[in-house]
Amino acid sequence: MASVSETDSNTDCVSMFDIDKIGVSKFSGPKEFEVEVIDSTEDYFELLKTMFDFESIQKLFAREDFTFLFDAMNAVTGPYAKKLFIEILGAPESSVMRGTCLEDFGGGHPDPNLTYAAELVKKCDPSQNASAPDMGAASDGDGDRNMILGKGFFVTPNDSLAVIVALASECIPYFKGRMTGAARSMPTAGAVDKVAAKLGLECFETPTGWKYFGNLLDAGRAQICGEESFGTGADHVREKDGLFAILCWLQILAVKNSDASAPLVSVESIVKDHWATYGRNFFSRYDYEGVETDSAAKMMDHLAEVQDGLNANAVDGLMKLDDFGVKLTTATNFSYTDPIDGSVAQKQGLMFAFEDSSRIIFRLSGTGSSGATIRMYIEKYESDPEKQLLDAQVALKEYIDLALQISNLKGFTGREKPTVIT
Repeated sequence: MASVSETDSNTDCVSMFDIDKIGVSKFSGPKEFEVEVIDSTEDYFELLKTMFDFESIQKLFAREDFTFLFDAMNAVTGPYAKKLFIEILGAPESSVMRGTCLEDFGGGHPDPNLTYAAELVKKCDPSQNASAPDMGAASDGDGDRNMILGKGFFVTPNDSLAVIVALASECIPYFKGRMTGAARSMPTAGAVDKVAAKLGLECFETPTGWKYFGNLLDAGRAQICGEESFGTGADHVREKDGLFAILCWLQILAVKNSDASAPLVSVESIVKDHWATYGRNFFSRYDYEGVETDSAAKMMDHLAEVQDGLNANAVDGLMKLDDFGVKLTTATNFSYTDPIDGSVAQKQGLMFAFEDSSRIIFRLSGTGSSGATIRMYIEKYESDPEKQLLDAQVALKEYIDLALQISNLKGFTGREKPTVIT
């Protein structure tokens, strides 16, 4: 990255300048000027060094029974990852895949999820790769989102946020003695809510959009924020930060594996221990892309009418939805009042919340000429350890069926199945 300071333009001199050489060079042309090339990663790493215990993470990488693989997806985090994981923390060269920035991302789609990071997912699956790493991670095109994997184990963004918040004070130096709260977007599963309640932290539920976290971070009401769309961040930059989230997991693993003579504590075991303590929030998102805008709007209007009927017939604050066994506590179009400046955001998504902490949510986005995207979110809380290991689609089936029934999604859109399931 070049920062140019000059008193007059002199493109001939600049064209001869080596932008790969870090430092300041002075030129004398029609008028004197200087060009400075800086290392764009240096300031960021200096900040991270104050937040994490790099020495303990180096010891984790030095363990013979621990391997790590980061997929930069030929996007912007490649140079950062190579310097951070390989040069600073001591991981082997093979720890970074697709680490070269390419204009076309190597023909791929730099989105860190199970679909577009399928190559990484395959490498982390011991049934497909005998040398599967103990931790895998990926970041997106501009580096603000992240995906965390264990060996043959996917950590949902909801669980990742909850685990980081639960262990922040214990494991991550930056947060020790200063955790007061956390925040999540409304569609994000309430796993972090359970953590906040147990630890005595404030927990905020905001509309979708990172901008809603800004005031909370600035005011010190929340230190860590996250969303189900693979975004995790904190008050160090007030934004989503993929490498930050990955370092949080490496730091947690380093602390949990501080005894080098003991068997490795895995990503999977950390998450399952978390479920045993706080319960598990099963979660899935169904995306129906390219739906005719009018059809999508009619379906949302229908759901709003369903909610009106439920609220009109509530008994003691509870609502009965058809013959479904669990009663509703809330049927509303989510609105949010910012606790810092009092600003209000309305009509942020139709939410059905149940007595057992389960939820069904519908949101509409992208209502342009290319059609609308209907997003259907399903969440179910499970406190029984014997049921926490079920496949998410199995655990959520009755709620998925109910959501499709009450929305009449097929009738309004003609869609038999979603475009993407997360």
